[in-house]
Amino acid sequence: MTPTSTISTTDPRRDPLVYGAAVGPTASGPSAVSWAAVIAGAAAAAALSLILLLLGTGLGLSAISPWSDEGLSGKTLGIGTGVWLLLIHVAASALGGYMGGRLRTKWVSLHTDEVAFRDTSHGFLTWAVSILFTAAVLTSAVTGIVSGGVKAGAQVAGGAASAATTAAAGGAAAAGAEASKSGNGGGPMGYAVDSLFRAPKGGKSQSSPEQATAEVGRIFTNAAVSGKLPEEDARYAGQLVAQRTGMSQAEAEKRVNEKFNEVQKAKQEAETKAREAADAARKASAAAALFLFITLLIGAFVASYAGIVGGRQRDD
Repeated sequence: MTPTSTISTTDPRRDPLVYGAAVGPTASGPSAVSWAAVIAGAAAAAALSLILLLLGTGLGLSAISPWSDEGLSGKTLGIGTGVWLLLIHVAASALGGYMGGRLRTKWVSLHTDEVAFRDTSHGFLTWAVSILFTAAVLTSAVTGIVSGGVKAGAQVAGGAASAATTAAAGGAAAAGAEASKSGNGGGPMGYAVDSLFRAPKGGKSQSSPEQATAEVGRIFTNAAVSGKLPEEDARYAGQLVAQRTGMSQAEAEKRVNEKFNEVQKAKQEAETKAREAADAARKASAAAALFLFITLLIGAFVASYAGIVGGRQRDD
């Protein structure tokens, strides 16, 4: 009698007696990212950044002085601040990336290249989260730097014009006060009203010394807008000057033109200085923005590499 063969209903692919208990991939964890390690590393990086920033602030304040010839110069202090900020970010990124890689859960049955990629990713994520932790402070700093240059450039025309007008109308305040006393308005309206009461050509003005001073101030203020003193205004202002000083009409007109040219020169110098300041602010803003970009780029690289180092030491 032929023995009856026993047919197994068990799937041989699941039978450990056939293939062995160790056959098949082993799970490496529920997730490829250990967020607890990433957050811990980011918190450490942010804390170290704060500590070093406070240290740098204290050293910087102790290195400057309100007295001349004491303390560091502005240029030296600026360079030192930039170097210190770079060191802060590199040190914090290295610490955060290392902890993010070292504290992660251990992955098993993974290829070496995959482990290296995940460690790099942990370091980079730690750096990114730490940046987000300090986003408010960092955003305020970047906004202040960039907007400083933009606003300086946008306001240069208005600021220069305002400063130049003030310089051009050196006696405008006194003129305005006198105009208020006499009931005459200042600005273009005051200038127009003054022209109504001018004596005919060759006639003498009946203005008092105070009124004459106010009139000349309004004439200069009005001419500063166009940058040119009309011949009629120069003649009338020279007449007022001649009455008060005893100079001849020609000498008085010459003095008026010379003083107006001095005022225009002061106006042009004020505009030039304002534009130079705006250009310097623009260049400083651009340099600061590029420096921050390079600093963050270096920090991301350092954190990623530190993640690899921490992961390898974790697995060894």
